[in-house]
Amino acid sequence: KKSFASMSLTSDELNYLIYRYLLESGYTHTAFSFAHESLVTKANINGADVPPGSLISFVQKGMLYVEIEQHINDDGSIIDDGGDDKLSILVPSHVQNRDNEEKEEAPEAMDEDGLEVETTKVTTLTGHENEVFTVAWNPTKSLLASGSGDSSARIWHVPTSDSGSEAERNTQWHVLEHSNAQGNEKAKDVTTLDWNSDGSLLATGSYDGHARIWNDQGKLVMTLMRHKGPVFSLKWNRTGSYLLSGSVDKTAIVWDTKTGDVVQQFAFHQAPTLDVDWRNSNSFATCSTDKMIFVCKIGEESFVKKFVGHNDEVNAIKWDPTGTMLASCSDDSTAKIWSVKQDEPLHDFRLHTKEIYTLKWSPTGPGTKNPNKPPLLATASFDSKVRIWDVEKGECIFVLSKHTEPVYSVAFNPTGDYVASGSFDKCLHVWSVKDGSLVKTLRGNSGIFEVAWNHAGDKVAACFFSKEVMIIDMKV
Repeated sequence: KKSFASMSLTSDELNYLIYRYLLESGYTHTAFSFAHESLVTKANINGADVPPGSLISFVQKGMLYVEIEQHINDDGSIIDDGGDDKLSILVPSHVQNRDNEEKEEAPEAMDEDGLEVETTKVTTLTGHENEVFTVAWNPTKSLLASGSGDSSARIWHVPTSDSGSEAERNTQWHVLEHSNAQGNEKAKDVTTLDWNSDGSLLATGSYDGHARIWNDQGKLVMTLMRHKGPVFSLKWNRTGSYLLSGSVDKTAIVWDTKTGDVVQQFAFHQAPTLDVDWRNSNSFATCSTDKMIFVCKIGEESFVKKFVGHNDEVNAIKWDPTGTMLASCSDDSTAKIWSVKQDEPLHDFRLHTKEIYTLKWSPTGPGTKNPNKPPLLATASFDSKVRIWDVEKGECIFVLSKHTEPVYSVAFNPTGDYVASGSFDKCLHVWSVKDGSLVKTLRGNSGIFEVAWNHAGDKVAACFFSKEVMIIDMKV
């Protein structure tokens, strides 16, 4: 019989295929952790040469090969054992049922036809050579930053009035190459981005464990080196004096942005730090795969508060605009609202049926520019739904359910009247917060990692697994 010898893979190649499969399936944290432990990014593999779906293709072809191999004699003749469907193993039941599911969903999809964004309202930014993980608008200028698996970030100068193909011709950009300390090797994926409050500086976090600060023209200002693993989260404090980073190395670090020095390193977690968020200019929270949330303060040797209650990895945390309530979401399918004044959560939202990947507070209620509107929380889940919660009442007011795959990002517009959501179903949806209705839909050609509104509220950006960034002009 024939063997797999001619199809052999090195362990590095197999690890890379697994890493890409995890990324393509949306398991971002797992992918980076696996890559960190397997050292796959140190292998000399050009990701641009590996097409999407390669691991599944390998497995399917391998199964087909084995199936055929079992029914061929050494002389090449076919073994006739009277079986009916020898290749049924290649078509799992959930795949066989897929067509029926898609037919059932079709009428609902047709309802969206009139809401498709006109092509003249869409600007496509091309140039990244790998998936684009993250986007962030400058808070004061018409600049959009993007971070990619191609070892670079980009700052795009987005025209304010043009749209469509004309804007694409007029869009200029700076490439922020992420090389290692010696400058002779690329540092791999850019995993997180954050602008400071006046828009003069951009911080990027990378798989190599370094944080970097750039000016708005794309010039490297400083490299912050202390973490021993990929940086998953970066946040400037409101005054811009400190930068906070959270890493797979289980720690969070506060950096002095004038000198680049470490102000303090916080090592309370027992597993990778997944998200960090400032409460005020010197206090913040961290969350981790260890299920814990810690509230920390600069100068304090111990944590100020520990929140225990989630039963699985805590994916994201966000303080409300007043800094009195902390929202968290987890792989345990719940979102919780915490106060430092008590140990038990103020609210425990349990209506999602799968992991909740991220959440966002609306820019409404106390401490915002829209104080007369109630504070709301949006949660995005692997159950393909976005839920909008009235935090004062502790109840879900809208279920946004047009997506058909995991939802990875949600973002409110500056007035809190609309919320955008991006999913691995390739769709960006914009919804009305007044009645939960779908307002606009953009269909891309691959999964969406993140969506973001600009400060004027007239543009929404989305970044895709397929290397593009798209911008919708929301002006009527």
